[in-house]
Amino acid sequence: MKQIWEEVKRSIKKQIPGHSYKMWIEPVDFIECRGNCIVFSCTNAFSKKHILDHYGSIIETEIKKTSGEAYKLSFEVSCKTFKKENSHFKKNNSIQLPLPGVNLRPYNGRLLRKDFTFDQFVVGNNNDFAYLAAVNLASKKNSQQNSLFLLSKMGMGKSHLSQAIGHHIISQYPAEHVYYITAEDFTNEMVNAFRNGSINEFKGKYRNGCDVLLLEDVHSLSGKERTQIELALILDYLFEADKKIIFSSCYLPSDIPKLNEKLVSRFSYGLISNIDPPGFRTRVRILKKKSKNKGHKLHEEVIDYLASELTADVRQLESGLLGVIAKSSILEVPIDIDLAKSVARNIIRQRKNITIDVIKKLVCKHFNISIKDINSSSRKQNFVRPRQIAIYLSRRYTDLPLQTIGKSFNRYHATALHSIGIVERGLKEKGALQRQMEIFSKKLESGES
Repeated sequence: MKQIWEEVKRSIKKQIPGHSYKMWIEPVDFIECRGNCIVFSCTNAFSKKHILDHYGSIIETEIKKTSGEAYKLSFEVSCKTFKKENSHFKKNNSIQLPLPGVNLRPYNGRLLRKDFTFDQFVVGNNNDFAYLAAVNLASKKNSQQNSLFLLSKMGMGKSHLSQAIGHHIISQYPAEHVYYITAEDFTNEMVNAFRNGSINEFKGKYRNGCDVLLLEDVHSLSGKERTQIELALILDYLFEADKKIIFSSCYLPSDIPKLNEKLVSRFSYGLISNIDPPGFRTRVRILKKKSKNKGHKLHEEVIDYLASELTADVRQLESGLLGVIAKSSILEVPIDIDLAKSVARNIIRQRKNITIDVIKKLVCKHFNISIKDINSSSRKQNFVRPRQIAIYLSRRYTDLPLQTIGKSFNRYHATALHSIGIVERGLKEKGALQRQMEIFSKKLESGES
């Protein structure tokens, strides 16, 4: 029967995507036959449920074809495998177990979004290499691959892939300590550690207590010299200990301004994988998957129309999908091509009409200053804050590169990046700046600017 199972695996390998086979079918081992039931081993309860739900029927079919008899399937968690993976942590009981149906919190940092998993990621020609690299790193198929740098513009899926790695490792290797954190949060944590006299605990946590580090938006480290020095030392410890590290950014390491050479080298140490905008076929598949997840089945012509018109990024696709669903619900009308056109036209018109000049005029009018003031070299606070807000909005609502945005305000791209970082930090405080930004966004998106 063991030989039959190997034949079955070869047959299944031809029928399902290679990454799915490597992740779920390849690790399964035959244990024994118990009457008309075949018993297999898997790594944990999560794998058991996933394999039965997604591949149970194809396994039963292929076993019947190969052996000529029908068998029931049974999966048992391999105690041997589990003990081996967790022996290092068993003494202090620090095993990280996933909670079904809720967001996962790694040992430190932000929550992992429950829908940002490999199963929910749509693979296409624009991201297939990045996806396979992420799967290989998460499933530990290639012991030589310890680092991955995910590169893309905003809204292309790098956060999804980064968190999917965290989800998979938490579910497959419960003893692993996974830290998911943005570079901005890392900086704030380090600053607080210095202020509170707990810097040694901070260093020890990352150097000795971290098995997988998911560090998002590393471009926000620009100009933060002290943070860069400490992070470089931490990364040296992790690399030497063969830990897994995943970085993400909108920029290549060498293009991030005011980043020291050590960090440029560390970020470039492993694979650097770019994620491009999705093509038409991939956009169609994204819309189908997301609409299905939301409990809606859209007609093919509606899907095709949205996919052909909303080409900027995945977030724009999601905005269009949510728009047609919401409008259909509010007006109590079916989702048809006319409804899709009304939503898509509005999204495209908004995007085309929002320019840097429009943003400057809106911000200057709000703060009662002139275009000359916002473009000037003045460091007066009543000019600096509006300028930072306008630069942030220009980055958010236009597709222009940072260099072009900076130049339009008579600033270098490093200064523009700094301005964006200041506004992002201010928005986290959920105070007056956030309320101002909501007003600006509403006016820009409604065309009132």
